[in-house]
Amino acid sequence: MPTAERPDVLIVGAGPSGAVAAKRFIEAGMSVLCLEQGIWPDYSRARAGFPDFELIARKEWNWDPNVRQRVGDYPVDCSDSDVSALMFNGVGGSSVSYAAHWERFLPSDFRVRTLDGVADDWPISYEELEPYYVEVERQFAVSGLDGDPCLPPGEGPPLPPVPLNKVGRMGAKALNELGWHWWPASNAIATRDYGRLHACVQRAACPFGCPTGAKASTDRTHWPDLLAAGAELVTGATVTRITTSSDGLADGVEWTDAEGAEHHQPASTVVVCANGIGTPRLLLASGLANSSGLVGRRLMMHPFANATGEFDEDLESWRGPLGQYLHSMEFYETDRSRGFVRGAKWNLMPSGAPLSMMLPGLWGDTDTWGPAFHEALRSRVGRSVVWGVICEDLPEESNRVVLDDDGSSPLPGVKLHYRTSDNARRMMEFHLERLSEVLDVMGAQRKTLTPAIRDSGWHLMGTACMGLDPDRSVVDRVGRTHDVANLFVYDASVFPTSSGVNPTATLAANALRCADALVRDRDRQRVPA
Repeated sequence: MPTAERPDVLIVGAGPSGAVAAKRFIEAGMSVLCLEQGIWPDYSRARAGFPDFELIARKEWNWDPNVRQRVGDYPVDCSDSDVSALMFNGVGGSSVSYAAHWERFLPSDFRVRTLDGVADDWPISYEELEPYYVEVERQFAVSGLDGDPCLPPGEGPPLPPVPLNKVGRMGAKALNELGWHWWPASNAIATRDYGRLHACVQRAACPFGCPTGAKASTDRTHWPDLLAAGAELVTGATVTRITTSSDGLADGVEWTDAEGAEHHQPASTVVVCANGIGTPRLLLASGLANSSGLVGRRLMMHPFANATGEFDEDLESWRGPLGQYLHSMEFYETDRSRGFVRGAKWNLMPSGAPLSMMLPGLWGDTDTWGPAFHEALRSRVGRSVVWGVICEDLPEESNRVVLDDDGSSPLPGVKLHYRTSDNARRMMEFHLERLSEVLDVMGAQRKTLTPAIRDSGWHLMGTACMGLDPDRSVVDRVGRTHDVANLFVYDASVFPTSSGVNPTATLAANALRCADALVRDRDRQRVPA
């Protein structure tokens, strides 16, 4: 149970945005209480290197909360969505289950309306966020190489990049022959011992409870030190409603503990960091911050596609980070002659362990089992590569999160309404055609192009968007809700646009920027009496 009578800041959610913000507040001498509906990850169930690894991983570490059903998970109805929402609820949030791709947004990503006439510009620029990128890359032990020509010059990651290995070298050689951009990818993976993290040994188990302790998830990188510094963290604590005082300020939260007992926790300031699904869920259940009608709307989930190749030689493609060896931004910026706006990032990664070789979503198989099973497995394990395509998802108000109350929980579940746009479908088709060319140059004997993979909604964005106009946004440029002066949102819900790259780097950098602003302005911050 919390010991703080009324903390300076109450944070909902212990994932990357909550942890980064808590660190800044603690450094400023503020009292911090974090309520997390899940529990700590159990790394005794991280079984990479053991025969039961993939069987355990697909249950204990499953991306889908409807399958995983751990403490803290809640029902997410995706029956009216083209893409299933994936997340991890617990200390560390989805950094526990992400593949640790670490990508800064490009400068153009903040100026989509100005450059391409669609969506909205961000109320901040790349240049404003750049120093915060640098700081969170130190916090998350990011490995990579500075000088990528797709980004402005500046300080790069603190650690050297993960090795390219055979797969990466083959992909780089093919892109060189085509004259297309590539760069050693950045990952939130330690390539040498760094703080609490150990050097990666390339087991390709990043999303399944990294047993080495090399991947930067905030249960490892942030919370142990925060607790030692005086922050409070209560697990198994489901926040059901944000409460307000007579003057319209947030004065705390109602929450339910693991035994089902109900509590009220006062607070001076409330910061919501519950991800792009959980944050609108809580705001809608509380009836707050929705004068614009946009809470839950503009859901973006990054349509995802794969191009896989099989080769006659052993590439040891079961090794490496299951994030990325390298990335390419060759076709990232808008070229309207292609029939769509905006673009996508490619990342080259290992194909993984045996069970992964037989997943229909990756390989497009219609009949996995049968006489050809052993032949397919033999041709894929260690001899295949995967190119991922992350397509920019433009915000549409019809793509949304709504409450779905079946009465089984003190806080309702959610239902998604989401359809992949024609723009994104044309984008996927174009990029898969280009990657087919890359696989040909690489010498692939067989290719599988898989568009619009359903189980790929890792990136949950846009459902409490940031902007200057209260009629067209939910929060202002520092995450403060327009309607409630001491209620903030710091997670990727606030993203006006999604970019075509993984969001965690920008999520963390923006959370730090917003927390920094709150620290600077705390003497002027309105709080309940």
